[in-house]
Amino acid sequence: MREAGSYLLLLIGSFVVAVSFNLFLLPNRIASGGVSGISVLMDQLLSIPPAYTQWVLNIPLFAAGLLVFGRGYGLKTALGSVLLPLFVLLTSRMETPTHDPLLSAVYGGLGVGIGIGLVFRGRGSTGGLSIAAHILQRYTGMRLGLAIAVFDALVIVAAGILISPENALYALIGLFVTSKTIDVVQTGFQTSKAAFIISNEPDRVSQAILHDLDRGLTRLHGEGGYTGQTRPVLLAVVGQNEVAKLKALVKDADPNAFVIISNTAEVLGEGFQYDPLNK
Repeated sequence: MREAGSYLLLLIGSFVVAVSFNLFLLPNRIASGGVSGISVLMDQLLSIPPAYTQWVLNIPLFAAGLLVFGRGYGLKTALGSVLLPLFVLLTSRMETPTHDPLLSAVYGGLGVGIGIGLVFRGRGSTGGLSIAAHILQRYTGMRLGLAIAVFDALVIVAAGILISPENALYALIGLFVTSKTIDVVQTGFQTSKAAFIISNEPDRVSQAILHDLDRGLTRLHGEGGYTGQTRPVLLAVVGQNEVAKLKALVKDADPNAFVIISNTAEVLGEGFQYDPLNK
């Protein structure tokens, strides 16, 4: 069932990406990176339907991925490389609800981000320039995020030259919205907090967190950089709505405690939501 669910997410996500592309990005010539951005340019310059451009690029890129990474590269990547252009072709006659480029960049980026986020949650891929980025990372050691940004930047610069500089600016907006939406789809809106607490009263602070906040904690072993004294460092993970109560409890237990609170992208385990599709 888990595997079937991941393939369903791949199908739904690819369809959402295709619909968003045809409703917002393509009609307004917004080439916001990736193979889809290249297909917008080819449609603008040579009137080649985007689905064909995407197939022509995706299939050789996937073959290159197989050559570099072997057969374990992934059935879902192959499926996504074929499915997305197919859905783009099937939904190509949809009418855009707006010709405002700013609205199109925002809502197109939002839709594409939702779709790709669903594909990622299903542990799949839509292929494209992300494969080229993985290959570049393999041979140059470049960080994957930077490699993807380089390819997207090249597409957006090309859009600025071949279509208009204003188009490139809208494409940047679309790309930004897409990247943020992917993060939200993958990790959700609820942001957990990790609290590191250094206290001279670790037992009192521990009891307050365990019993008054009803959260677990972990004792780490720390050492003062100046004094060299060994002291415990308490680590507790809490929800966003529990931060104020945590700070009040720690202050009551030890007013001189040193507390560091940081965001966590995702927390799995007892007391926190668990997504079986991401196992």
